[in-house]
Amino acid sequence: MLKILIAEDDRELRRLFAHVLIKNGYTVKEVANGQEALDAIDRDYYDLIISDIMMPILDGYQLVRTLRDAGNNIPVMMITAKDAFDDMRMGFLSGSDDYMIKPVNINEMVLRVQALLRRAQMINERKQTLGNTVLEYDTFTVTTENELISLPQKEFMLLYKMASYPGRIFTRQQLMDDVWGYDSESDSHTVDVHIGRLRDRFRDNKDFKIVTMRGVGYKVIKL
Repeated sequence: MLKILIAEDDRELRRLFAHVLIKNGYTVKEVANGQEALDAIDRDYYDLIISDIMMPILDGYQLVRTLRDAGNNIPVMMITAKDAFDDMRMGFLSGSDDYMIKPVNINEMVLRVQALLRRAQMINERKQTLGNTVLEYDTFTVTTENELISLPQKEFMLLYKMASYPGRIFTRQQLMDDVWGYDSESDSHTVDVHIGRLRDRFRDNKDFKIVTMRGVGYKVIKL
């Protein structure tokens, strides 16, 4: 079960976040500030952190910087009452992966958590194999029986995501959220264009094909 660490000094808000995440199938640990978060991470593994910015002892910015300086790439979502662009910019520069402004829409928070965890899983696995076709995340390359193909980043990530779950249908919006990011201004037509390019590249591949699920999205199936 995926484990989420919540660092928030507002006890009622922290409990609300925990309650919603537990209902959605996650294991949750609550702490009241950044230092307690670091202590918790030293003792246990977490898949994602939800952190307030304005906390006593060690704030959210300092928490994320400390993690990134130590080489820890755990996904971090910052949640804060600060809504100025400079505050958001500082949050991303410190190394956070997403940013929400209070009052938080709980349903949106869950969707963002899911998207962050999916992207983290995609990155951590690093390699996918479909028959004799191997996708290498670190180099954005696809090796087949006959050649080594280097793909543009978005094309590779799109194929890699679907190849990670053969047979599973992904909606265009799911693919947009995972590959282009939750706040991307691109529309779902972008997915269709990239799918078309991938089909052209791998038209003769004997290990997989990309199938259109009309009105829904796409899936990769093994041949």
